[in-house]
Formats: sequence, structure tokens, C-alpha cells
Amino acid sequence: MESDTVQIMGSARVVAVNRGRENDLLVGGKPARSGINKQPVVGQVPVGLLGLAEDESADKANHGGHDQAIYAYAREDLDWWTERLGRELRNGLFGENITTCGLEVSGALIGETWQLGTAVVQVTAPRIPCVTFQSWLDEPHWVKRFAAAGRPGAYLRVLAAGTVGAGDEVRVLSRPAQAVTVTESMRAYYGDREIMSRLLTVEGRGNKWDQIGVAVLSRT
Repeated sequence: MESDTVQIMGSARVVAVNRGRENDLLVGGKPARSGINKQPVVGQVPVGLLGLAEDESADKANHGGHDQAIYAYAREDLDWWTERLGRELRNGLFGENITTCGLEVSGALIGETWQLGTAVVQVTAPRIPCVTFQSWLDEPHWVKRFAAAGRPGAYLRVLAAGTVGAGDEVRVLSRPAQAVTVTESMRAYYGDREIMSRLLTVEGRGNKWDQIGVAVLSRT
């Protein structure tokens, strides 16, 4: 029987490729729609400029689009959360499209580029936790806990279409001259002015950073 995940240690690899359709979800006690329920799939999956084929996102203002086409999360960070939450966390449960191993996703640099299967992607932003994420996991104070942990995972822009499957290599192709990690960029989002100033000089950052930066830097 073919497995939907592959565990390979050593070099950085894709453990699972996850996608999902938009479905009903109670968010904050109210009926809503979400595509957060990602499930591992077997075989090679086409990767286009807007993400994985047959993957859906309901909240298109905050998820998806060219700058957030794919969400990647490290299996090592899922294991870290498993220990703290006391529950098993399957691949895809955090809504990630790509579960990796051997790659420090939250330690990657904004603007960094990867070979992901045969596709080429660029790190653009951290995942900022929201009430949908909290409702999906049903963990108390989840937004604050996830933000405080500094393990946000990374949103990716697709620079070159291709395919990706479990077991494929993830290879860092380039890093920008200005170094701001994904975790640091999350701190910038929450108000760190020094990091935000550096982030706004990073080539390849997500387009939303300019607007967010104005708001952060204008605070007194």
C-alpha cells in the first residue's frame, strides 16, 4: 500500500503534501467556511503560481494569493507542539500545504528561495494566528500561545511552477543580503520597529509588508 507521507532524515525533505477543500467550520461560535482542514495526498501534486492544484482557501483576503500561495510547516515543530499539547498532531493539521523535515522553516530568511520538488518558491511571510486557527484546533488561548512560541511556519510565493510530492528534496537556492528570519518577521508584525525597519529593505518580501510597516513604524 502506498503511503501518504515519507519520513527521510538527513537532508531537508518534504514529509507530506497536504491540501483541502473549503468546508463548514464554527469560528468563534458562528457558522463560517474554511479550507484549513488539509489532508496528506499521495503522489506528485502540481504547483502553480496560486498554490497546489485542487487546494482551496475560504478567507482569500488573509490566505492564498501569489504571496501566500503555499504554507510550509516543519514536522519538528509539530512534534514540539505534540509534547506541549499532549495530543498527536498529524501532518496537515495546522493547515500547512507542505510538511518538511530537516529544514528550520521558521528560521528561514524572508526572501530566501527554495527548490521544492521541481517548483521554485520564495519565503515571504510568517503565519499570523487567527480565530479560525484557534477554533479549528480547539485549544484555549491558542492565538497568544502560537504567537509566543515563535514557530509560525512560512508562507511561500511560487516563482516557477512544477510538481511536489512526499519524499522530494527541499534545497535552499539563495538567501537575501539583509537577514530577517520568519520568526523575527512575526515579531516585526507585532510591533518590533527595529526588525520592521530591516524587513522593509529585504528583497522578495511579501507585498503586504509595506502597508504593515507603515502602521508599525507610525506607532508612538
